[in-house]
Amino acid sequence: MGIIVWLSSEVMFFAGLFAMYFTHRSVAGSAAWSEAADVLNVPFAAVNTAILMISSITCQLGVWKAEKLIARCQGSIFQVNKWGMTEWYLLSFILGAIFVSLQIFEYSELVAHGVTVSSSSYGSVFYITTGFHALHVTGGLVAFLLIIWRTQITKKFGHREASTAVVTSYYWHFVDVIWIALFFIIYVLK
Repeated sequence: MGIIVWLSSEVMFFAGLFAMYFTHRSVAGSAAWSEAADVLNVPFAAVNTAILMISSITCQLGVWKAEKLIARCQGSIFQVNKWGMTEWYLLSFILGAIFVSLQIFEYSELVAHGVTVSSSSYGSVFYITTGFHALHVTGGLVAFLLIIWRTQITKKFGHREASTAVVTSYYWHFVDVIWIALFFIIYVLK
C-alpha cells in the first residue's frame, strides 16, 4: 500500500513537470521553441526508449520468477529459460544503466549544439524534466542492486523477498511509463 501512495505522489510530481513544460512552451513562442527542439536526435532517443522498454519486460520476467520463488538460475547461465529473478533483475539493471549512460551522452551532444540549461526556456525545461526522470531511473537501479544483494545474502528466498522484488517492479514500470509520456511530448510533439 505504501508504494501505491508514494507512486501517487510521484505522479503529482511529474504532472507538475509536464505542466511546467506546456506552460513554457506556450509562452516561449513556436519559432524559438521549434528551433531548439530541432537539435534533438529523435532516432537516437527512440533507440534509448526501446532499451528502457525492454528493461521493463526483463523486469517483469524477473517478477514472474520471484512469484514462483525462483531466486537464482536453475541451470546454466546460458539457458535463459532457467534464469531466476536475480538474473532478470541484473539484466534490467544493465539495460537501465545503458539508458542513463546514453541520456548523458545525449546531454553532451545537446550542449555541443548550444542547448544548455541557461541557453533558453526550452533548454531549462528539457534538462529539468529529463534530468529528474534520469534521477528516478537511477533510484530504480539502486533498488535493483539492493534486491539482488538481499537475495544473495538470504538463505531462503521466500514470500517476503518476492514481495519486495514485486514492489520494486512497480516503481520500475512507473518510471518507464513516465518516460513514454516524456518521449512523446518532447521528441514526437516537439
